[in-house]
Amino acid sequence: MVVTGASSGIGLAAAVDLAYRGDQVVLVGRDPARLQAAAEQVREVSGERPELFRADFAALDDVRGLAERLRTAYDRIDVLVNNAGAIVLQPLTTVDGFELSIQANHLAPFLLSNLLADRVGRLVVTASGAHRSGRLDPDDLNAPLRRYRPMSAYGTSKQANILFTAEAARRWPDVGAYCFHPGVVRTRFGSDSRLVEWGMRMLPLLRSPEKGAETLVWLAHQDRSRLTDGGYYHDRRLRRPLRRAADPQLAARLWAASAKAVGLPG
Repeated sequence: MVVTGASSGIGLAAAVDLAYRGDQVVLVGRDPARLQAAAEQVREVSGERPELFRADFAALDDVRGLAERLRTAYDRIDVLVNNAGAIVLQPLTTVDGFELSIQANHLAPFLLSNLLADRVGRLVVTASGAHRSGRLDPDDLNAPLRRYRPMSAYGTSKQANILFTAEAARRWPDVGAYCFHPGVVRTRFGSDSRLVEWGMRMLPLLRSPEKGAETLVWLAHQDRSRLTDGGYYHDRRLRRPLRRAADPQLAARLWAASAKAVGLPG
């Protein structure tokens, strides 16, 4: 099982749980030091050190290189967990020319999934209830850069996650594709601002990363016959996302726009 964003938070908690259950986990992260520390936690519960792959989703060439290395290393990936993501607190444009949150949270995992689709048995995507604050326009993926609002940009990328999952299920019927809302979790998320990190950690009702990862692990292991392909889950239950995030026409438009953006055939 390949887990992106595995060096901290939900991704690390999921990797530890999966390894404890006996799964072979592969950790993908941006920061080498945090990846090494995460590998030690996985080794402590499994007795084996996981394979590590570094990639920065703010650079699509990194994603292409990651896919190539994973294809070289593994003939089969039972589960690809697209968990890496970020809340971006100010308008930033990547080297590829895209608003950072839509690239890191959607375009990069979209590209990775497409490059590995023929080897993946199941996709699990970390979405969010914050999709309700999004304003996705497939014809203008950089729209959030104008009058930038961090939660709106983040919500837009999470709408894209849900729409991508549903469209992946339609286009790749042999691949089980599912997404989930982990709840509001106490992690390093948003820690580019120390004030935001402090505020997040002080809120008493936040979930632990382990609690946030429960549905991820469940989706990775649950019998496919008990799941709804393309479904959006929260606390192990199928939920109904915002109507716009369940629009198949919008999902198809997003797929075509995303493919063009990352240089793939539509």
